[in-house]
Amino acid sequence: MSFSEKPPPGRLLLDDTVPLTAVIEASQNLQSHTEYIIRVQRGVSSDNSWQIVIVLFLFTCPQVCGISLPLPPKKLIGNMDREFIAERQRGLQTYLDSITQHPLLSNSLTVKKFLDPSNYSANYTEIALQQVSMFFRSDPKWEILEPLRDMGWRIKKKYFLVKNKELPKEKYLLSWVDLGPDKVLSDKDLQSAMKLLTSFSTPYLCPLLFSNVSESSALLIRPFNESGCLRDHICKVKPRDSYLKKYCNPKRSQGLELEQIKLYGRQILEGLKLLHDNGMFFGHLHTSNVMVEEDVCQLLEVENGILGVPSMLRATFSQLRKINTTESIDVFCFGHSLYEMTYGRPPDSVPVDQFPAGPHTSVVSVLESILSSEACKSGMPSVSALIQTPGAVSRHTSLLVLQVPSKLKEALRAAKEKLEKRLQEEQKLLHHHRRLTRAQSHHSSEEEKKRRKILARKVFGGSGLTRLCSPAGSGASSPPTCPSSPTPSSTTGGSSSCFSIHLHLYPSVCSVSMQGGSVKTV
Repeated sequence: MSFSEKPPPGRLLLDDTVPLTAVIEASQNLQSHTEYIIRVQRGVSSDNSWQIVIVLFLFTCPQVCGISLPLPPKKLIGNMDREFIAERQRGLQTYLDSITQHPLLSNSLTVKKFLDPSNYSANYTEIALQQVSMFFRSDPKWEILEPLRDMGWRIKKKYFLVKNKELPKEKYLLSWVDLGPDKVLSDKDLQSAMKLLTSFSTPYLCPLLFSNVSESSALLIRPFNESGCLRDHICKVKPRDSYLKKYCNPKRSQGLELEQIKLYGRQILEGLKLLHDNGMFFGHLHTSNVMVEEDVCQLLEVENGILGVPSMLRATFSQLRKINTTESIDVFCFGHSLYEMTYGRPPDSVPVDQFPAGPHTSVVSVLESILSSEACKSGMPSVSALIQTPGAVSRHTSLLVLQVPSKLKEALRAAKEKLEKRLQEEQKLLHHHRRLTRAQSHHSSEEEKKRRKILARKVFGGSGLTRLCSPAGSGASSPPTCPSSPTPSSTTGGSSSCFSIHLHLYPSVCSVSMQGGSVKTV
């Protein structure tokens, strides 16, 4: 299916935030090289998996955006020895785990294309240029100044710096994005919602000047802010640099002053409350989606929710079953952003029960109410409750009202319910998978194996054997049975594709070249 085509009815668009895992299943020696067969899986369903075969010709020690990745050793003589191949395979598995578990690298196009070439081989920049060029032909007052390559984390979203010929001194940011799997509004309601967003003029929402939505994508124009987003301020980086270069391993990142945290935190909450009070939802709050200018924060890309694109933090909050409404998602994301404002970096994992020492003890209590294990189990506080936090500061009144037509409000309410239902179904599946994994791990643990051996000796030794052989009705009790291993999920019907790939590891993560192009069903 090309990007210009509308997906068939009932078909769910691919969610790019669903994690990919890669496990080496086997290796084989062919002439002068070794092939590694890797099983790649999307999410937790074993039905959604496939194989890739890689041949590693060259190992270097790449520095990917300042991150040292553990690479397998190389050897000129004896590189076909069984022990060395096993050692190299372990090193390669560690390398794959480091990439697939990294929050930024795992979502990069290079990694996605390597692990899932059938879904990520399109030239998204070229597709975006075609769409933008078609738009410019219909509205010639706009002109592209330069493409802003890899400015954002989202694979299917591209940015361009443009100008309006009628206002040649002003610069604007044009973005093109493919619609996502949570796009549930009808085309008519989506057009109405986007038209409404272009009419907003509030202190806490970044203005959207123009929008054009087709059956498969959206084109958006808003003012370009040279000062950058909140994450740029925290990491002290240039706004126009690539996303990975800026945020993978920033050298000068630093938390904000307490007064700034209070001010920015209150303004972000005011923006969220404004949306919620008017029947709208966001779901995409993070420090890259907060624009800062003259100490005023504005929520950026508020349209993402209604366009159905997945949230950056979806893989995190989908693990937490109490975060299952649009408001709880926004509160959780606010806590994530507040942590970054406080400590200069996002949390390594959530829940967080041990917060780093810092000067802002009053902020830690708010973080605990959102990110701690207790909060993640019992539920998130409301936006209104957080706004009432003592010491919060705001420069604008919160009594702002957006004029949302009642018919559109009803459509947005129905869209929220469908979005929440998909999230809850995904959380239920993840919860079942974790329970199954824990049961399998327990059953195969050394302690459990030892317990079963002891139990077996008691059952089949001495008097235990006599009890087993006692005739029915003698009053002898039945022997205890060993717990059976959990039944694994059925993989019947799942299809797996095998791709032969030659992988060269260079400082730009990896460069992948497909050879032969043959695909076979395993």
